[in-house]
Amino acid sequence: MQTSQKHLISNAEKVTELLLLEANAIEHAASRLDPESVEKALDLIANCEGKVIVIGVGKSGVIAQKIAQTFTSTGTVGLGVVMPSDVIIALSNSGETDEILAILPTLKQRSVSIIAIVGNLDSTLSRQSDVVLDASVDKEACPLNLAPTTSTTVALAIGDAIAMTLMESRGLTAEDFAANHPAGRLGKRLTLRVESLMHESPNVHEDANWLDVVKAISKYALGAVNVVDNSGKLIGIVTDGDLRRTIEKTDPAMFTGLTAAQMMTRDPITALPDMLAYDALQLMENRPSQISVLPVIIWTGNCVGLLRLHDVVRSGL
Repeated sequence: MQTSQKHLISNAEKVTELLLLEANAIEHAASRLDPESVEKALDLIANCEGKVIVIGVGKSGVIAQKIAQTFTSTGTVGLGVVMPSDVIIALSNSGETDEILAILPTLKQRSVSIIAIVGNLDSTLSRQSDVVLDASVDKEACPLNLAPTTSTTVALAIGDAIAMTLMESRGLTAEDFAANHPAGRLGKRLTLRVESLMHESPNVHEDANWLDVVKAISKYALGAVNVVDNSGKLIGIVTDGDLRRTIEKTDPAMFTGLTAAQMMTRDPITALPDMLAYDALQLMENRPSQISVLPVIIWTGNCVGLLRLHDVVRSGL
């Protein structure tokens, strides 16, 4: 048992050691980057009138794909046929990747600007590029110093740093980011409104008897009904819980005299139709006792809907 525990500790220490190795590699890469080259790379991308295309092969290809997605999500256009107005970001640790070198003549012929994120400054890719960003590392995290690990981490970090710098300089807002991720969780949090998720308001009047309330809750199957006055303004809400609690504490002989007004929770927490669904979710969850439904009202106080926690969660927020 002690041997096994020591083995686990040893493995955990190794993981920590390798993480620190990669973190130190990023730190060293930051100190090696030439400020003039960084500024030139940022200017090329920021002033690009066409697309920014990120290329790489093998592991570098995976990193290139991730960097391309980051650029796309932060407002930089990618993909498509290469045109003279485009900027190419080429990733290669060796700078001698056959597939990339094979397309360099075509890229140069089309007069595109090439930014190299490369681990070998004395390489063909470095010499053929307009801007070279030093992504060299002293050692890979691989025990054999062969598998691209630390080098790909540094390349990714440089790509992310460029994308985030451009994002800040362009004044990209959370709403802009959401527009590039309409189906993602962040996009939904910043765009999905209560009106898109709410149900038609299940209304009963305050003088409705308990049986009518039960029938209404069953009819709408939303777990609650809104109690409104004659003008449709919200007075309270009767939930399944309110109904059960009222029945439990009421003498059965008094059931016939029970009304919605006696069963309801007065002045409940409400939502507005144009409220972000995520904000409504916070209203329901961030409280001592979680609530599962919210009446939806308009500025006049008239009740127009009912929002369920179930529907908000199911939307993917």
